[in-house]
Amino acid sequence: MKTLLLTTALTVGAMPALAAPEQYNLDPSHSQVVFSYNHLGFSTTYGMFTGFEGEIMFDEEDPANSSVSVSMPVLSMFTGWEARFDHFMSETFFNAAEGDMITFSSTGIEVTGDTTAQITGDLTMNGVTKSVVLDAELNKQGGHPMMEGKPWVGFDATTTLKRSEFGMDFAVPAVGDEVEVMISIEAGKAE
Repeated sequence: MKTLLLTTALTVGAMPALAAPEQYNLDPSHSQVVFSYNHLGFSTTYGMFTGFEGEIMFDEEDPANSSVSVSMPVLSMFTGWEARFDHFMSETFFNAAEGDMITFSSTGIEVTGDTTAQITGDLTMNGVTKSVVLDAELNKQGGHPMMEGKPWVGFDATTTLKRSEFGMDFAVPAVGDEVEVMISIEAGKAE
């Protein structure tokens, strides 16, 4: 019996350890969320969120075992026109106050190709939480040439949201309910 236990212990000890997900912190200077919507059929209007924080727990060997969590201040929105920003921050839309955040936390990842995946997660915005799916692509993984070779990753992702599902139904359907979202992020390995 002792021989069996010793053999088992040596065999398990000799097996390679499975790699665990490694933490990467978002680079807020190279991460942004751009959104667009149809304005009365005349134009496509754009806005952007910046300055957000978050982390990716990246499992290079098993990307489906990865996760992501992100938060961004509502007041970081950039619309390019102050009156539009004020309108979006009003009770008609976000009713935003200092400290209000938009958050996303992944609940599952389905790998769809060598560099692509669908990331399902909970998006909380305007006090409402909904499950959304991001179509994501790994752009690049490697040493960052300006950060002394520090491990770095970059991803793009897209999704479509219905703003009315988050309590923002002003002028629907004249102003588009569907909001196209484009995300581009960089993240460096945590030390």
